[in-house]
Amino acid sequence: MPNIKSAIKRVATNKAANERNSAQKSAMRSAIKKFETAVAEGVDATELFKAATVAIDKAETKGLIHKNKANRDKSRLAAKLAK
Repeated sequence: MPNIKSAIKRVATNKAANERNSAQKSAMRSAIKKFETAVAEGVDATELFKAATVAIDKAETKGLIHKNKANRDKSRLAAKLAK
């Protein structure tokens, strides 16, 4: 545990940011998984596709995932939707 006041503050800030980032990334993964299960069941998944795409874009904007990974993931989801 740090002794310096600014380091103590930094630990608290990092913890809060980590929780926020983890929640955002988890929401993105959940949206993708919901879309993929709907496609596997044969249900119309256009709304879920839009939600997953928005979740991926938000994660990219916040710096949680790389731009190329976001584009790759969206491309794969679009290909699954087109089948």
